[in-house]
Amino acid sequence: MPPITLYTWPTPNGFKASITLEELGLQYKTEGLNIGTNVQKEDWFLKINPNGRIPAILDGDQRVFETGAIMLYLTDKYDPERKISYAPGSPEYVEELSWLMFQMGGVGPMQGQANHFRLFASARSDYGIKRYIDETKRLYSVLESRLQESPFLAGPKYTIADIANFSWVRAAPNSLEIDLSEWPALQKWAAEIEKRDAVKVGVDVPKSDSTPEQKIERYRSARARIDGMTNSDMH
Repeated sequence: MPPITLYTWPTPNGFKASITLEELGLQYKTEGLNIGTNVQKEDWFLKINPNGRIPAILDGDQRVFETGAIMLYLTDKYDPERKISYAPGSPEYVEELSWLMFQMGGVGPMQGQANHFRLFASARSDYGIKRYIDETKRLYSVLESRLQESPFLAGPKYTIADIANFSWVRAAPNSLEIDLSEWPALQKWAAEIEKRDAVKVGVDVPKSDSTPEQKIERYRSARARIDGMTNSDMH
């Protein structure tokens, strides 16, 4: 039995963990947690991740939660050849950490809030939609500036910093109707990463019964629901 168990669901954060595992060629067992049922809030899972979020991993008896921690743990332990990471203490490693945390503290939270207001909110807030989509786009412009001067975020090599940001950027066209052509270097970078064999596998973990077209239609329906509401912002 593989020593690593990945508890996940097909979300940008989930893909960060599964792509990293695939890129490192590690054997792992997948436990799909349907977050729509709140199974991630059950007592058994809170012992693995006290915050009740996916993804999380168990490596033997070692629990790891929060995607940044998972990615760093996996590369620290299982990437001695530095396939998708740089050596700790090197200037490139500092860049890797910086861009990883840029995603953790910026792209993920801001785009996640954009998703909430555009797709899932119980009341329509035009202010919330504009605020978080605009901030997501601003952060994409920061990525664009970096990728105009460097093939990857940390330097000449693809690393977990790229995996982390890519997992969110790839979702934006379908979920938020963000046109990546506004940022040519970012668009090219994302398209090249999408072609990687490990990425193709990683973004299909856990296996989904839905076709890409069905997923796009669900996003369209969610946006239409919000659009059909009256703006609840105070005037």
